[in-house]
Amino acid sequence: MPEGDTVWRSADRLHRALAGEVITLSDFRFPEIATLDLRGSSTIEVVSRGKHLLHRVDSGVTIHSHLKMEGQWRVERPDDTPRWLRRADLRVAVGTDTWSALGLRLGLLEVLPTQHEDRVVGHLGPDVLGPDWDPEEAATRLLASGTEVSAALLDQRVLAGVGTLWASESLFLERIGPWTAAAELGRERVDPLLARVSRLLDLARHHAIQSSTGVRRKGEENYVHARSGRPCRRCGDTIRVSMIGPPGRERTMFYCPTCQGGLAPTDDGRRQRPLGSTGGRATPYRRA
Repeated sequence: MPEGDTVWRSADRLHRALAGEVITLSDFRFPEIATLDLRGSSTIEVVSRGKHLLHRVDSGVTIHSHLKMEGQWRVERPDDTPRWLRRADLRVAVGTDTWSALGLRLGLLEVLPTQHEDRVVGHLGPDVLGPDWDPEEAATRLLASGTEVSAALLDQRVLAGVGTLWASESLFLERIGPWTAAAELGRERVDPLLARVSRLLDLARHHAIQSSTGVRRKGEENYVHARSGRPCRRCGDTIRVSMIGPPGRERTMFYCPTCQGGLAPTDDGRRQRPLGSTGGRATPYRRA
């Protein structure tokens, strides 16, 4: 699932293409809104809120979308738009005389009154990349979450925008075990952790390739995420992956047992082969 920096970049691209322009193409392919026609209205702005996209229109409505696991927004020239309109996975097309915004495989799409946006994003915690980012509030929520620190980072009600990539990388860089109870950390460890999260996402939103190492060459972008079965870049031990979360809602968490305090409670310690390799024991992997 795309994380907050990717969604922010999508919103920025859509905003630069559509803001202030009259909508001349309006094609919604979700049953509940298939008859909606926004032609003649103008885009006020497109913004992100955590992992949500809010496209505000001067007719008083907001197009709310969520990419979920496979969604994508593309911006194309009108001359190239007809071929995209023929795609079976197209969910919405909103365009002007200059650009077309095309939503593919969107996990969620709805249109609601702009004044009622809180119904869909009001439950979110402080947005790491938003104007409402408040590390004090995020720290309070994280410490009171009553769960493991990694689960708290992934809980959008605690802070919005973090997924398994930035949770894994931040916890590794701060030498915190993902399965440590959030309440045990205290402000002296939570404050640097949240500052790390904020810096990583702020840097990442300006690049198409996500990297915590500062290197964007394939295979060198991250310290632990998607590197199970490979040596730790800091200590040389083997990076591992294990699941976190309740049954049916598990997420994958990558970590170094030496740098982060030992094996996870859900990790049986058996050998894990590198992702993408053949033979041996497969490692679980679900990005969110």
